[in-house]
Amino acid sequence: MNISTIVFRNAKLATMVHGRSSYGMIENGALVISADRIKWVGPEKELPDEFAGLPEKNLDGCLVTPALIDCHTHLVYGGSRATEFELRLQGASYEEIAKNGGGILSTVKATREASEDKLLAQALPRLDALLAEGVGTIEIKSGYGLDIETEIKMLRVARQLGKERNVRVKTTFLGAHAIPPEFFEKPDTYIDFVCEDVLPAVHVAPDVPAEKLADAVDGFCENIAFSPKQISRVFEKAAALGMPVKLHAEQLSNLGGAALAASYGALSADHLEFIDEDGVQAMAKSGTVAVLLPGAFYTLRETQLPPLKSLRQAGVPITIATDCNPGSSPLTSILLCMNMACTLFRMTPEEALCRVTRNAAQALGISDEVGTIEVGEKAEFAVRNVDQPAELTYQVGFNPLKKLIKGDLL
Repeated sequence: MNISTIVFRNAKLATMVHGRSSYGMIENGALVISADRIKWVGPEKELPDEFAGLPEKNLDGCLVTPALIDCHTHLVYGGSRATEFELRLQGASYEEIAKNGGGILSTVKATREASEDKLLAQALPRLDALLAEGVGTIEIKSGYGLDIETEIKMLRVARQLGKERNVRVKTTFLGAHAIPPEFFEKPDTYIDFVCEDVLPAVHVAPDVPAEKLADAVDGFCENIAFSPKQISRVFEKAAALGMPVKLHAEQLSNLGGAALAASYGALSADHLEFIDEDGVQAMAKSGTVAVLLPGAFYTLRETQLPPLKSLRQAGVPITIATDCNPGSSPLTSILLCMNMACTLFRMTPEEALCRVTRNAAQALGISDEVGTIEVGEKAEFAVRNVDQPAELTYQVGFNPLKKLIKGDLL
């Protein structure tokens, strides 16, 4: 049933609005939703008389948070890399697996061979697992095609996921993810191909000119992938097309990728275990969001912690995400990701929740739409059977979601 205007009463509202009390908490709160927007929010006792007589819903004292945002995923892919999981446990490193044809390239092969229908069918259960925990927005990258046809295929599947389920999907072109076999030992030639052929095709699909497939452009700046100079060429082309950028940077070493991303006004720089102080300061100056990925840190058994203290002190906006992918982070639980951020990175529960709501919206450039519970924002929130927000990060393997509300008001 859909009602255009409704009052939600008797709720604990973790609004996540900056500058309010812890979690932006409003005890005994009320919400007024009109169409798909928040029209009023505050203590129930202060509810204006103008809303009297409207349809109401009693939330029974449940905790209400903004719908969660998973701002970095590789959700669409073919095949499985469970064998690599075994190899890593037998002593092989991430770099060794990649250099021997495994890693990203094994997924490239499986993804190229899969049809759109097959990729969609494989991705839906992963997406459903995230939605079941209260995710309302997800970013999905390409990057397992590394040719025009498969990159377009992946991005179309990502868009289709947003039609199959009630979820906002933001797409990212990640053509500079790895060097495909046909360009082996010719990385600069491959970057030529990405810039001159693939990027324009995903910006505006050649067979459907009205179809915009990618919302942003990403790359992997690392010794096993692409150099800062090569990434700069991709970013220059993205800028010429008017597309925002982001970057996988400083995951395995420090090549100055974070500072490079910041110099282009990137939405985010992601991973960052090996970022140095110059990179931190560059991100702070540009407002580039730091996306930390505890799932990859955990799966790869990394020991180099991202410099959370330095990022905090510099005022860099920080978020976290599942990094759902078949190799280094086969994670489809945003709640477990939050727990990992607290346990492994020593974030507080309030920071963890902020980093999958308000800050995650900033990382995707949609802060004016979602991420907080305040007047004017989209009516996208999660109702949960817990007494306090810290329970979302404290409990492992427990999902207290009662209902995810996104436009469907009852």
